[in-house]
Amino acid sequence: MSSRIGSADLAVVGAGILGLAVAREALRRFPGIEVAVLEKEASVATHQTGHSSGVIHAGVYYAPGSLKAKLCVEGSRAMYAYCDEHGIPYDRCGKVVVATDEGEVERLEELFSRSKQNGVSDVRLLDQDELGEVEPSVRGVRALHSPATGVVDFRRVARTMAHEITDGGAEIHTGRAVRRIRRVDGGLIRLDTPDSFLEARAVITCGGVYSDRLARMTGGAESPRIVPFRGRYYALVPQASNLVRGLVYPVPDPAFPFLGVHFTKQISGEMWAGPNAVLALAREGYRARQIALRDVWDTVSYRGFRVFARRNWRVGYDELRGDVSRRAFVAALQRLVPAVRAEHLAKTHSGIRAQALDRDGSLVDDFRFDHAENVVHVRNAPSPGATSSLAIAGHIVETAENVIRAA
Repeated sequence: MSSRIGSADLAVVGAGILGLAVAREALRRFPGIEVAVLEKEASVATHQTGHSSGVIHAGVYYAPGSLKAKLCVEGSRAMYAYCDEHGIPYDRCGKVVVATDEGEVERLEELFSRSKQNGVSDVRLLDQDELGEVEPSVRGVRALHSPATGVVDFRRVARTMAHEITDGGAEIHTGRAVRRIRRVDGGLIRLDTPDSFLEARAVITCGGVYSDRLARMTGGAESPRIVPFRGRYYALVPQASNLVRGLVYPVPDPAFPFLGVHFTKQISGEMWAGPNAVLALAREGYRARQIALRDVWDTVSYRGFRVFARRNWRVGYDELRGDVSRRAFVAALQRLVPAVRAEHLAKTHSGIRAQALDRDGSLVDDFRFDHAENVVHVRNAPSPGATSSLAIAGHIVETAENVIRAA
């Protein structure tokens, strides 16, 4: 029999960095509001937040005028300010995006143009000699340098947010997986977990890999559907960690929202290499052999995935080859840093990217939200979602302001 765990003016589903940022923003904007956060795991920031590269992106990649462009630039500034306010260490180590041959220069120059249009004012294009001054071991014909790009431990940021919102009167209910969302008498929304329920006047879901399922609980559209991609990381062994000083990325393929395997300095001082992007057979499939039949069926039965797979099987094959073959993974890294060797890589972990896919087979390349009456669903918020979390939270709470104020 279900037990009532309380009521709230606003219920937030999901205690990753975005859900916590939304709860924080609601408390800041509407003092005295009752906020409850429901999280299915035993602690906050367990999934995408806790498995990311930790990069505070500056906004160089995203289409001008898109939500990603606007909210990444705003969110980056807000994230640095938040870390300063709460004493969270970060490192503005800078990033170079490297064109390894002349065929990539035009795309690199397009990134430079995008950066300027997005308001990332400190980026500049480097020639070979200038690249060598910034990253001596990196080889390329030209590069884009973003000195404002940095790294932080987003798990620590999320834990700080969790303490901040509970100090502000919100409740975080862990171990509460939402299985059903339905409207009940009095305009309330009831959220059912396996053994409990909570009633709220407004709901915002930030469910990551389960965002599409949460949306369908309230009659949301089948599309877009979440398709999970697993990315493997390696750490450079200490004797090779000085091959890279900051962040080193390839020029991305414009047809995909993935950035290619790259080098990422960590706030701990470690240097990571990766991630790749291979189809995961479970929405929480951090290991290659993890399979969840429902998740597999959700993917393969979806028309959008079948269209996507037919169009992009060659790219998928290359990514898979890099996942099962360390030699292929190293070869991709050596295009950027020729001195890297297989013996320099130590396995660390994998992450899952919750990527929304439209019915026509196109990957959703912008943040996407659904708003129906007193429910808002975050349908797509992959990278730079953590960077942008504070700005996304402001956007969502502003969108739902009338509903929350009425609550």
